[in-house]
Amino acid sequence: MNNKIIVANWKMNPPTVKEAGVLFSDISSLAKNLKGKTVVICPPYPFLFISQKLKNKKIILGAQDISSFSSGAFTGEVSPKMLKDMGVRFVIAGHSERRSLGETDKIINEKISNSLKHKLSVILCVGEKDRDHDGKYLSFVEKQIKNCLNDITKPQLKNIIIAYEPVWAIGKNAVREATVEEFTEMRIFIRKVISDIYDSKVAHTIPILYGGSVNVENAKEFMEKGGADGLLVGRDSLNSKRFVGIINLIK
Repeated sequence: MNNKIIVANWKMNPPTVKEAGVLFSDISSLAKNLKGKTVVICPPYPFLFISQKLKNKKIILGAQDISSFSSGAFTGEVSPKMLKDMGVRFVIAGHSERRSLGETDKIINEKISNSLKHKLSVILCVGEKDRDHDGKYLSFVEKQIKNCLNDITKPQLKNIIIAYEPVWAIGKNAVREATVEEFTEMRIFIRKVISDIYDSKVAHTIPILYGGSVNVENAKEFMEKGGADGLLVGRDSLNSKRFVGIINLIK
């Protein structure tokens, strides 16, 4: 993929419709140069409708989660058809914060299959909880990828993006920030895993993003030195100036 992909994950923020509308509007008006970039904003479900008011139609709408069911009596679930009707084109699957609530690789695999069935692109999140000195974290991520992509065909991979998000580098309880070298190692390893499952050609076509305390200070380094195909941005995506600053850093 030639385009660099910048994904904003707002998580359970902001608290009001008004604030979400201002944030959408500010990002839309500030993000002028989007040539060669795919910008995806993933707000909470109640705020998806606000994107329809945006003037900047180059910004793409994404969802933070999706149901593994297409329809039926499943209280609290949101189906692919509902999301598509709201204009959603991308879906995050397997985020570590969802996994911490009990979401298994099997459930994530079902969500991915359901998304692809309805022509939605998937941002699959993988990442280890701890980085040990014996390299066990590599087999952990390998298992995640193989389980989550179980029965996903080679043609379907064109709608898959993988985001590496080391759990130990995320959020307020982060142990530390990941280094560019650590991401580079994992980026190469992920491509090897994909190559082993499918083939080397398709392995080099899947975009691999970095996510884990991404900010305007470290974004450029992960892109240029780390070779990331894009970024999954959390906290800094809630600040329009900082998020657009990240977008503008990417050449």
